[in-house]
Amino acid sequence: MSFLKGGMELPKPEDNPMAEEELAVMDKLAQKVCDRGFTVPAILFLESVKPLNYIGSQTMVFFEPIIQTMFNFRDYDVLRSALEKRESIEVMILKIEKMDVVAVARENRIKKYVKAEKKNWKWYQRYLGVFTPRLNIPDEVIAPPEPEVKLEPPPDDLVDK
Repeated sequence: MSFLKGGMELPKPEDNPMAEEELAVMDKLAQKVCDRGFTVPAILFLESVKPLNYIGSQTMVFFEPIIQTMFNFRDYDVLRSALEKRESIEVMILKIEKMDVVAVARENRIKKYVKAEKKNWKWYQRYLGVFTPRLNIPDEVIAPPEPEVKLEPPPDDLVDK
């Protein structure tokens, strides 16, 4: 029996969906974090300030006049209202992790392609770096097509007759 009646459980991000514009602003912020390569520091910071998200949103209200001169005010206001909700930090962490997985996979595909291309170079191009050809990475390597999902029929012993 608990004195707090469920007060110790954190809300699940999928239980209380956020507004579409709040999710769009969080997507934009997560994409900028991943593009700059700050996924690990951002996740570490967000995990450490997770209990203080409401105080952080009120701090954003305090700094609003200063920030308004530098950033898009509408996105700032939407992000501030999103941070007032407890599950917003967890949603942000999940978005950053998802975008980081995609970015790391793309980076690995590009490195593998460049390594395969360098095997075709002459010895002086590989080891001396002289007269190296320009690499044009194809779109299939940067953004591969989505794999087709093939549905297989269930085995005969699982089908009701």
